[in-house]
Amino acid sequence: MRRGTRHPCVVGTHERLARELRSALAGDVDFTATARALATMDASNYRRVPAGTVAPRDADDVAAALEVCRAHGVPVVPRGAGTSIGGQATGTGVVLDLTRHLDGLVSVDPEARTAVVRPGLVLGRLREAVRPYGLTFGPDPSTHRRCTLGGMIGNNACGAHSVAWGTTADNVRSLEVVSYRGERLTLGRDGRGAPPGLADLVDRNLALLRTGYPAGLPRRISGYALDALLPEHGRDVVRSFVGSEGTLGVVTEATVRLVPLPADPVLVVLGHADETAAADAAAGLLPLGPLTVEGMAADLVGDAAGLPRGGAWLFCEVDGEAAAAALVRAADAVDASVVRDPAGQRALWRIREDAAGTATRMPGGGDAWPGWEDCAVPPARLGAYLRDFRALLAGHGLRGTPYGHFGDGCVHVRIDFDLWTGKGVGAFRRFSEEVADLVVAHGGSLSGEHGDGKARAELLPRMYGDELVALFGAVKDLWDPDGGLNPGMLVRPEPLDSGLRFEGLPLVGLGREAARCVGVAKCRESGPAAGPEVMCPSFRATGEERHSTRGRARLLHEMALGEVITDGWRSEEVREALDLCLSCKGCRTDCPVGVDMAAYKAEFLDRHHAGPGGALRRPRSHWTMGGLPRWLDLFGRGLNTLTRLPFAARLAGVTEGRRLPVVADRTLTAWWEGRAPSRPPALTLWPDTFTDHLAPEAGRAAVRVLEAAGLGVGLPPGRVCCGLTYVSTGRLGAARRVMRRTLDALGAEGERDRPVVVLEPSCAATLRTDLPGLLPGDPRAARLAARVRTFAEALESLAPGWTPPRLDREVTGQTHCHQHAVLGDAADRRLRERAGLTGALEGGCCGLAGNFGFEPGHEEVSAACAEDRLLPALRAAPAAEVLADGFSCRTQIAELTDRRARHLAELLAEGLGEEP
Repeated sequence: MRRGTRHPCVVGTHERLARELRSALAGDVDFTATARALATMDASNYRRVPAGTVAPRDADDVAAALEVCRAHGVPVVPRGAGTSIGGQATGTGVVLDLTRHLDGLVSVDPEARTAVVRPGLVLGRLREAVRPYGLTFGPDPSTHRRCTLGGMIGNNACGAHSVAWGTTADNVRSLEVVSYRGERLTLGRDGRGAPPGLADLVDRNLALLRTGYPAGLPRRISGYALDALLPEHGRDVVRSFVGSEGTLGVVTEATVRLVPLPADPVLVVLGHADETAAADAAAGLLPLGPLTVEGMAADLVGDAAGLPRGGAWLFCEVDGEAAAAALVRAADAVDASVVRDPAGQRALWRIREDAAGTATRMPGGGDAWPGWEDCAVPPARLGAYLRDFRALLAGHGLRGTPYGHFGDGCVHVRIDFDLWTGKGVGAFRRFSEEVADLVVAHGGSLSGEHGDGKARAELLPRMYGDELVALFGAVKDLWDPDGGLNPGMLVRPEPLDSGLRFEGLPLVGLGREAARCVGVAKCRESGPAAGPEVMCPSFRATGEERHSTRGRARLLHEMALGEVITDGWRSEEVREALDLCLSCKGCRTDCPVGVDMAAYKAEFLDRHHAGPGGALRRPRSHWTMGGLPRWLDLFGRGLNTLTRLPFAARLAGVTEGRRLPVVADRTLTAWWEGRAPSRPPALTLWPDTFTDHLAPEAGRAAVRVLEAAGLGVGLPPGRVCCGLTYVSTGRLGAARRVMRRTLDALGAEGERDRPVVVLEPSCAATLRTDLPGLLPGDPRAARLAARVRTFAEALESLAPGWTPPRLDREVTGQTHCHQHAVLGDAADRRLRERAGLTGALEGGCCGLAGNFGFEPGHEEVSAACAEDRLLPALRAAPAAEVLADGFSCRTQIAELTDRRARHLAELLAEGLGEEP
């Protein structure tokens, strides 16, 4: 095959290719529509459809897969977490998924400060493993809890600490590599592992290699690092290979350098007047030896708490208080703060880590895209570059939010390109060409961290000139003479405006919403969870991409395009992926771009089961558990008799291995009708289905506490329901009917300004978000949504002078996922503190999630979600009171443990003493 030619992947050959791969490998071979759809995109603007995916089990499998693919003339693309931003983790042939089996930590040598790792190992897991030795891996991209070592080697990733510890290339000692032709190579210094002819090629081009690379650039990531092969640089084959984006060979093992952790990390945050002032100041801090010098401006940070005065900030980590004091004294800053508390540091660093996603949402609305994601200039020129860059943006009528590694002169930015129309794509190309020239004029590199991929490789001649770029091609041909490894990347690149993932996608609808997912993959985070985050419980339980928020968004994207997934709303691939979505709404808040998979799932299920025969296709649980409010209103306690029947679970379409909730003897509303209100109502207590029929004790406790706080309580004049169970099962027509009936039942009550206190977090979230979303034309919906308060919010705002009973006990349990995602729990935390309730509640999802945990086939995932965070928290605090405001959470705890969880209102009511 001629060098550099593209490999056609004829559909008719896929079956035979897959069959031969299965015969040759011990690993997984998956050529299904689902597998192909999940691998069409990475975290870039680009899309390429592969023939299939292979998850090799070891280096032998990698070699066998390459041999089969070469025999078929099919290209191969190695892929880690798929967070590459230039398009280099996508391909038209076979995608090697190195995360499923090749994810091990082989060994650690604390004395030599090295570790041997497999390419699919997530960086965060390596860092956790070596932390007990006081060591870490220096490069730490913001994606460290999901990016893989192999991906970092492919892109020469860097991260915040590169001013101290360098890039990935500075921290790799040796590599085990398999070439496209199946050769096993061990790469090192002194030319070790280089393909025949590479040393001669270097020697014939010494002058070009010594003069063709820009100087003074700590973040020169673009192109091949061929100057590492110079004699004066030790003919370092490893260093020249790192950053080659999977175009030269497939890494199967790496020996990496470890560095000591700082003994006393302190975060110094320096406030500057604006972004360019911060950039001008960054280089001057480097002689003081900071571990990080990260820059962010107000348009990215927003109203984040804990920052000193200023319009832009430098985040500088140092080792020890003395170093922090010296940095503050030397800095020419408007203001400064020194953060020693680890929790405070994590909260501020989280702003920076989420930036790649949050920067995609423009202030005032609109989307921004990678396209020109990163570049680097000499640190001393960063301020001047940013001034020119901002002017160039304005000249093109574009907006963006620069941030990044200011100490290394590296800038990240998402820009509001119009990538949906031909005119917009043309403007994208013109801007890319002009900004490339601007970077080169400042002595910079087109990529300062993420690699070139499709986004920048076409522009490399502007940086390096035609002669050096031609040498890149010659080197590629020595390593990969068949051109089978990641063709179209770095060498002989495809045009930067081709293969955009937006091509053919409808401008409106669910596909357009799913396209908001830019692939940063926070939903794929690995390792121990921390903080209140929820996303993504099903991925954490299964480890499968299709059960991550990103994976589901990719499948919806492909469904809308209709090329890989061809049966639209009837797609079984999409339905199966969404089946394990718990509708926890965690992604609504935890996803940096606010992907709302719970809403997407509801719409998909509604359309999937629409049309002739749709009702028969629905799982029976959608009619039983999904219609629970209606059945409880119709049968009340009579359901207890029905659920005890031996065939009840099968009839209801629910699992036989779980106890169904018991309906209370007396509903909350019946109890309310038999008592006299203490005073005129100041608020309306919402009798949600769960509290009314299944847990009226929580409602009675809430009434007692609210009245003790001096607040008059009223109930709605008629039967009300938020429609939650109908929404979560994708019966949106029924949900709208229920919601309208509720608004009608409220009558004049619905027009009053009284706060509506909702004890069940999932119902409160539904009223706040789904109600106005499903009834956008009904002004009553928006008015009711605006009046919704949680129990703690109502006490704080309506009875600010009330002192809760002092309970002085430890609590454990879980913050409801919908409360975290939609409502917030700040008022709850303050109320617990005032009541003397110590201990933190866990984040995550309990795993029951309404009907989810009752449906057949969900038992293992439901239990695994609880085991992720909730159950360990309960075991860690055996004597603590268990708090869980959600009925599902309390039910799951009762099912899986011998503990009884209670609503916060119940604890406070107990603290008031005996009821009169």
